[in-house]
Amino acid sequence: MGDDAQWDEFEGALNRHTVRVYDLSVSCVRLDTTTSSGYRPVEAEGLFKFGHSKDYRSDLPQVKISQAALDPLGMPVSTTVVSGNQADDPLYIPEVKKVQKSLRSSGLTYVGDSKMAALETRRYLAQSQNYYLCPLPKKQVSKADLAELLAPVFRGEEKLTPVIAPAENSNSEAAAEPTQAEPDLIAEGFTLTMPQSVAVDVDPFSWREQWLVVHSFKSAGRQQQGLDKRIEKATDALNQLNLTGRGHKRLSASEMAAAVNRILQRYRVKDLVQVAYETTTATTHKRAYRDKPARTITATTVTVKPTLDAEAYQQATQLLGWRVYVSNDLELSLPEAVYGYRNEYLIEQGFGRYKGKALGLRPLYLASDQRVKGLIRLLSLGLRILCLLEFSVRTRLQAHQHELSGLYAGNPKRATQKPTAELLLKAFRGITLTIMQIDQVRQRFLSPLSELQQRILELLDSSDDIYLALSG
Repeated sequence: MGDDAQWDEFEGALNRHTVRVYDLSVSCVRLDTTTSSGYRPVEAEGLFKFGHSKDYRSDLPQVKISQAALDPLGMPVSTTVVSGNQADDPLYIPEVKKVQKSLRSSGLTYVGDSKMAALETRRYLAQSQNYYLCPLPKKQVSKADLAELLAPVFRGEEKLTPVIAPAENSNSEAAAEPTQAEPDLIAEGFTLTMPQSVAVDVDPFSWREQWLVVHSFKSAGRQQQGLDKRIEKATDALNQLNLTGRGHKRLSASEMAAAVNRILQRYRVKDLVQVAYETTTATTHKRAYRDKPARTITATTVTVKPTLDAEAYQQATQLLGWRVYVSNDLELSLPEAVYGYRNEYLIEQGFGRYKGKALGLRPLYLASDQRVKGLIRLLSLGLRILCLLEFSVRTRLQAHQHELSGLYAGNPKRATQKPTAELLLKAFRGITLTIMQIDQVRQRFLSPLSELQQRILELLDSSDDIYLALSG
């Protein structure tokens, strides 16, 4: 599986077969990248290079995996392995092209993070008659730009659209009864339409896109806590500069100013915390003693007094939790955009399976780059199986409004309508095949299938004939 062209052809044929067999309605594709580090020497033409590590192992060279996955399975439809020092931005268009060639379909919505928001990527998707949804990075919408967008909101001139959390599906009797509970409001926002134009081969290409300005309440709360904690830590650090005595150096005015600047930059509160400097001079007269003459000693002490700029703090807190999403689907509603992006965990869950016990990509000890590519591609096939297994069982359960119990150790009565593939496979642990020679006759003894195991096979529309044939 090391040849790129052969892999792309195989992957495309597999995608079309899977979509046809499982009758999948393909409308949304998610794009993202991850990294995997390894104990490998860095070679000029090799895959393993130092770069921004998503595993927090900047001390190790890494390889980068670019992947596209289908909603709602999270199943990979394209997998590209590149060197670990490559930036994410240029990887999106090649990945989209692979998906287009594989699925032979247009009009899909591609969802990605802020690195997918590069104007050239958005241009390609719009020009190829596809849709995109991604947040705009701070480089494209600065704090000043965001404040300008939100000015009508703060003046009460912009009407905000509420976003309600979707109700959880359940077949329990309690859930079937109507409730008078207040709806769970998770966000609010507004939309505006913006024109875009990019010159392609001299001729400009123009299209329209909508900006979805969203205020997430949970995100605002987390950011508020983080901001308050940074302000508290910065204030404590500034007050520590005023300590005198043993172990505390007396700082000069220039040294104190430099120390204050370092603290404000470290905690990112330079515009929020104001620091007043106070300089006091104390003169001490020393008497003559032995061979030391009488003298006068002048000591200068610089102290600081940090205070919170209330107006700047209020302006900063107003912007917390706000984010701008962009899409060329002008009919996409604000709630659809919020839910669409929040499901980004689907592809990230696959990355977690790569690096966890389910697939066990790490640690990488392979010496050949071709073998590394082959291993990652092989594991992507394993990820497909896990996703399809999970999707098949969940679809059957949801269609009949049933739940599956007996999967959770220590809590056999706990039921779920969304079992994971790992739990489903774990239910088959302990099956044994014993082969014995009795009176010169080889006999096979097979563990009987439990009720839970039979139920899982039924949900998978699979017969137990293959299993029972092992004892024949």
